Amino acid sequence: MKKAYFIGFFSFVFFALICAHSFAGEAEQDALNAAEEWLALVDAGDYDGSWDATAELSKKAVTKEIWAQSIKAVRSAMGSLISRNVKSARYTNSLPGAPDGEYVVIQFSTSFINKKSAIETVTPMKDPDGRWRVSGYYIK
Repeated sequence: MKKAYFIGFFSFVFFALICAHSFAGEAEQDALNAAEEWLALVDAGDYDGSWDATAELSKKAVTKEIWAQSIKAVRSAMGSLISRNVKSARYTNSLPGAPDGEYVVIQFSTSFINKKSAIETVTPMKDPDGRWRVSGYYIK
């Protein structure tokens, strides 16, 4: 009986790990899609539109006007986009300085006209309505 219990428990743990990995992979893909759609707005210079498409948490933290001014200053200095490739995507439930939730931290290797080698970090989060929206953006 103990052997059957152990095998049953092992099977359950294995199944749970497979499901968790599958869930994280699906979340990462959904978040990546949201990030790419959002980045297309930023790349096109539609900074107001990018604010409209951000997570509710971000909208509460910064006004549309301040967002548009800030992102315009950063992105105009970089120049036009040359290329962008996904470097990594990591699902997490916790980020420093942010409430617990569902997040995917995505890093892109990006090249701009005025900055040939940059790392863009885009962090979509799952909003209360279940949709993934960008909550953070950083260029290094």
